[in-house]
Amino acid sequence: RIPGVLQSAYEKGTRMVIDSYYSHVADEIVAHLPGDRILDIGTGPGYLPIEIGKRSANIRIIGIDLSRKLLDMARSNTAKAGLSDRLTFQLGDAGRIDFEDASFDMVISTGMLHSLKDPVNVIQEMYRVLKADGEAWIFDPARVSNAVDRNKWRASLNLRERFGLHKPIKTYTREEAIAIIEKTDFKDYRIDARDNEIRIKLKKA
Repeated sequence: RIPGVLQSAYEKGTRMVIDSYYSHVADEIVAHLPGDRILDIGTGPGYLPIEIGKRSANIRIIGIDLSRKLLDMARSNTAKAGLSDRLTFQLGDAGRIDFEDASFDMVISTGMLHSLKDPVNVIQEMYRVLKADGEAWIFDPARVSNAVDRNKWRASLNLRERFGLHKPIKTYTREEAIAIIEKTDFKDYRIDARDNEIRIKLKKA
């Protein structure tokens, strides 16, 4: 869970990169989606599901997060976008996903891997809820920090938000990511590490 003091700072930053980051990720997802049912883990204020939903009328997305405040933001943002009939959000723990086996065609997660206490368990849960031939895409720590105008972002923050930004973000190397994945049931995977971001694409056989 993002600490309470950082939730509003996080929302401000992610809102600034809808066009420069989330829209491009949404294009990539829609172009390669193996089906029409997506689970977004650590959905935050819902900007990625909204961008995906704008691009296809057939896609249904469920976003889960541990922050009630961010989920409220996601529902409000979705209502403003007119997508509440296809995008839903609920409280959920990535380590104990509250859905049956083989429920989704795709699982996505942006900017969450670095914060997980047990990434092996979370990735195994992704495997469990995926349908056969489904894919899990993990982008971390997500190039939001590269895309955002940091001066403009910091200027938008209050003192409490600025104080909470000093915690360093762990970035996984390719080798570390492989070591995590190989402890799960995923056998088919691709890893691209570049520009301070690691992109992991996993496929369930």
